[in-house]
Amino acid sequence: MAERITKRADDYAQWYLDVVLQAQLADYAPVKGCMIIRPNGYAIWENIQKALDGMFKDTGHVNAYFPLFIPESFMMKEKEHVEGFSPECAVVTHGGGKKLEENLYVRPTSETIIWSMYKKWIHSYRDLPILINQWANVVRWEMRTRLFLRTTEFLWQEGHTAHATYEEAEQEALKILEIYRHFAEDYMAIPVFHGKKTESEKFAGALHTYCIEAMMQDKKALQAGTSHNLGQNFAKAFEVQFQDEKSDLQYVWATSWGVSTRLVGALIMAHSDDNGLVLPPKLAPTQVVIVPIFKDVDEKTQTVEAAQKLKAALSAESVRVHIDDRDQYRPGWKFNEWELKGIPVRVEIGPKDLAAGNVVCARRDKPDRSEKVTMAMGGAASGIVKLLADIQKNLYDRAKLFRDANIFDVENYDRLKELMEKEEGFARCFWAGSSEDEARIKDETKATIRCIPVDQSGTEGVCIFTGKKTTTQVLFAKAY
Repeated sequence: MAERITKRADDYAQWYLDVVLQAQLADYAPVKGCMIIRPNGYAIWENIQKALDGMFKDTGHVNAYFPLFIPESFMMKEKEHVEGFSPECAVVTHGGGKKLEENLYVRPTSETIIWSMYKKWIHSYRDLPILINQWANVVRWEMRTRLFLRTTEFLWQEGHTAHATYEEAEQEALKILEIYRHFAEDYMAIPVFHGKKTESEKFAGALHTYCIEAMMQDKKALQAGTSHNLGQNFAKAFEVQFQDEKSDLQYVWATSWGVSTRLVGALIMAHSDDNGLVLPPKLAPTQVVIVPIFKDVDEKTQTVEAAQKLKAALSAESVRVHIDDRDQYRPGWKFNEWELKGIPVRVEIGPKDLAAGNVVCARRDKPDRSEKVTMAMGGAASGIVKLLADIQKNLYDRAKLFRDANIFDVENYDRLKELMEKEEGFARCFWAGSSEDEARIKDETKATIRCIPVDQSGTEGVCIFTGKKTTTQVLFAKAY
């Protein structure tokens, strides 16, 4: 099966698409630029959704749902916002066989329609804060698409909150940023930089944009989540005011934040190998597959019975388990299939294993496919639970070692251009340039400032482009 996957070293982009298709995560839709998320891929998204939804609710957020269609007049109320999205918008002009009285935009994001409702719901400081999230689909008419990473329609969550002060909104934006960082590192096993976007890279209509940035195996950056302090722009556009405790009218402060099915693409590109998908156990739909090995009915009965006992013990430990007792495929074929689909642990139980009172475990994160662990049947459940935890940690440690080895401290612009030309990774450098300077660098190198990291050394240095002294360091990289 792995022979159908292009090697990363030969063509990384094709390798990525091969893994998506061969692991049956997604397929191309009849509509250009759209994708069908297959059950294997959607199950990963469900686990992402479940984990994040719990984190949001633990911090006081609640879910709601707003319409897919947005009146054109709403989109025009916040000029900076609509300018940022207008090239990507899909517009409905007819419905029910007639031309509509007002065009409807298919949701590219929901700030405008949500703030039209907040105007109805917010009157007093007692109505604040509002902490709403929605799980939805959005449409952005992308010119160049790639499964999961950038499609015309995709799934995401978008939080939209309303606050009485700038400080509360800023605290909210940073709180969500920390949730995203924690999720990426603890669940996805992907180390990320978290920080602030520059003025030219921030979200259209935002006061500040914060983000998490990850390095993929081809050393490019992937923006994995964003959190925005929207200031009072949308409140002013929709006249959303409240009476404060002194009975004075004030405009509301806003945030929005989101991650999407792009995270599935991040998992693939951060961890997978030339044999197929590799998944961190915390997000793998199936964490353990048990393969009974048998030649006849009696052997099948014995090995399947042992598999069912092990499955019951693992399920009691909240491990997601599947028994593959299909007759029509040989064990070797099954091993390859589950390896391709990224199951973290494969357990083999054959007649000889039963006689010895053992099971044999293969871990997907190890590049040596012959490396296996033999466990006594009686202690296999607890041993496999520990093995899953070790795999989760190993994937994170491996990704962090790779990232850190491909970050370079750069002292001048020539060195930045050299790194970007060779696509060597991230460049960390001092920065005191303007938006115009950023635009020139992007034009000349195709690299952008991914973020101004929250963690700054505080030391003084010289900007690589302007020569000015500064204590601010940024990360440049080519990105998806």
